Amino acid sequence: MYMTDRVNGIRIAAIGIFAVGATLGLYAQQQQTTASPEKLIDLRAELIAPLDLARPTDLTYSSSVGTSETESAEKYLSGPVEQPASRPTSGRRAQDHSDKMHNPDGSNKWAFQVGGGFTLPVGGTRGYYTTSWAFQGGAGRNFNKNLGLMLNFNWANFGITTSTLSSLLTTYNNLGANFTTLGGYGHVWSFSLDPVYNLLQGDRSGLYVSGGVGFYHKYTAFTIPSVGIYCDIFGFCYQVAANQRVDWYTSNAFGINAGFGYTYRFSKFGGERLFAEVKYVYTANSRRPYFDGSGTNPVPSNPNYFNVFPQGSTPTSFIPITFGIRF
Repeated sequence: MYMTDRVNGIRIAAIGIFAVGATLGLYAQQQQTTASPEKLIDLRAELIAPLDLARPTDLTYSSSVGTSETESAEKYLSGPVEQPASRPTSGRRAQDHSDKMHNPDGSNKWAFQVGGGFTLPVGGTRGYYTTSWAFQGGAGRNFNKNLGLMLNFNWANFGITTSTLSSLLTTYNNLGANFTTLGGYGHVWSFSLDPVYNLLQGDRSGLYVSGGVGFYHKYTAFTIPSVGIYCDIFGFCYQVAANQRVDWYTSNAFGINAGFGYTYRFSKFGGERLFAEVKYVYTANSRRPYFDGSGTNPVPSNPNYFNVFPQGSTPTSFIPITFGIRF
């Protein structure tokens, strides 16, 4: 009986412990439910209106999260902000290099050139003029790398053919002169306005065309040998051979020119270029009549009119070939 009572006591104690544990567990569950009730998700409703994760509900109830944190979270979760579309362009925009000395395309605004060479008379001019030297200088404005406008000063020098000098020597001696020999020279100086267009322009080599209009002054003089006196800075004087001018002719006219040229750049980054240029020049001089003093004066308004070289006022044509530098 003693053993039976002992066993029954153990059973009663075990039942009591289990009851106390169950009561404590139920109380803890009730406390947890009261403190933070679990939010249930209605799956059917969420399928109709998907979950909005941009603003979690627990952010609202957190005392440690402010308005700025909430807005930052919304921006982060909503993704990058879409930027407005830029305006489409038709091509790559060229870089603008314009300033006081350069055009937008990088070419120099101002151009200068100087050079020299020789002249080739052509047409009727070849009958009385011979080849001699030439000079050219100019300045102008470049509008871009292809087109420019130059104001040029040109000097074309000429000699006189032997046949012309022999004929005039006879004429002068028939009029009473006593010349043993006769010399002479001529030149045409001009100011011309010449557009320039670059057809090709590489890193070093280039090809251009040019032409224009201008004012041309033609001058021809005839001389005889003479003796002159030269004095140096120390006061000593010497006799020297010199040419004395005995007759001369002038004529002014408008003219045109056209030609082409080749350029070579020293460096592909520099603006200085060597050039070689060939042009054709024509001047529209008005021919004056021949008159050696005998017969009737063809110009009654000028009693002193004398002209034994009418070629000095005839139209003139020649080809200047010039070499120089342009910058």
